[in-house]
Amino acid sequence: MRIIILWLMLVGAIFASVDMNNADAKSFQSLKGVGAKKAEAIVKYRKLHGCFSSVDALTLVKGIGKKTLEKNRANLVVGKCNK
Repeated sequence: MRIIILWLMLVGAIFASVDMNNADAKSFQSLKGVGAKKAEAIVKYRKLHGCFSSVDALTLVKGIGKKTLEKNRANLVVGKCNK
């Protein structure tokens, strides 16, 4: 039973959406092609320029191109801006 619960938690984490306006760097690292450096760049960009208005705006971050965006589009959401 424990194995099933752990497996379900893992699957849920893999397919979880990342809220571009509220996620921390660790959450961004769950995306394909996004390591610690790019994740920090996303958070820094958001702090400097404000919340993202669309998923496509992620390409405004240095190091995030259209290919990276397309690999992750299904896992990205633009949540409410809390700033």
